[in-house]
Amino acid sequence: MRSWELTPEEKAKPYAKYFSRPVAAPDPAHLELMARPIDPSKALMPENINDLLNPGYLDVETGWCVLPNGAAYIANMTTMPDVSIGMINWWFAWHGLADLNYKIWYPKCHFGISIPDAEERARVLDPSTPMVKRFQGITHHVIEDIGGGPEEIFIPFMTPEEAGFDMERFNEEGVTLICANGRSRPVDGSRPWAPAVVCHLIRPMNRGGVEYRTRFWIGYAIENKKFVCKLPPDFRIPEAAPQGLAIHNVHEYTNLASFLPELYKEMTGQIAV
Repeated sequence: MRSWELTPEEKAKPYAKYFSRPVAAPDPAHLELMARPIDPSKALMPENINDLLNPGYLDVETGWCVLPNGAAYIANMTTMPDVSIGMINWWFAWHGLADLNYKIWYPKCHFGISIPDAEERARVLDPSTPMVKRFQGITHHVIEDIGGGPEEIFIPFMTPEEAGFDMERFNEEGVTLICANGRSRPVDGSRPWAPAVVCHLIRPMNRGGVEYRTRFWIGYAIENKKFVCKLPPDFRIPEAAPQGLAIHNVHEYTNLASFLPELYKEMTGQIAV
């Protein structure tokens, strides 16, 4: 397993400074929303994913629960006052290229990242590739600790259409979407691969900045643009799993918002190793 500590080569990178900074602390009131489960009837069921395109807010924008079918649900909204849609697209294209890029996101919990497919990596580095196509259709392999010890996670990102969004409603000029079928397991292989769908729908705020709206459906996968529950009959995901991921999500996106504008400016919005 990769180490969270920096190598001499990583320390020499100009953006290694973000790894050494204290991790930005979430608003306590935001974190408190993850202290206990929400009413499952308030969860956004996956078949209603297009409700994320509605103006305004859903019943619960931050919270988690175990659903009646045993799967788990997480919602989180992070307000990022100085971040733009372009910065988010750049970040998801850039951070998969090197371990350090991933480590600075959430130091000591993010250990490493790679793009296993050489052709996909080349597409990310190709200046002619549109920015969103440098993560859509790309698979990231990450090592991180989301609360239960180090896990390896494969994250094959998809397009909004592949995720089942209504493309007559989806305005790619106004929002950006990061969506994937993930699968994870402990690095020691002590349990089988577990599926989950992650969806980040990021939209601009009228006063500037963006609202980063995250949803997870643990136990689901998207197949042919439809959500399918992959859990065995009568299996219920333990509450510790969604709560741990929910708390992790609050911390990592709070920290990302704290340094992304500065990093993006320093990198001049370029994709380079």
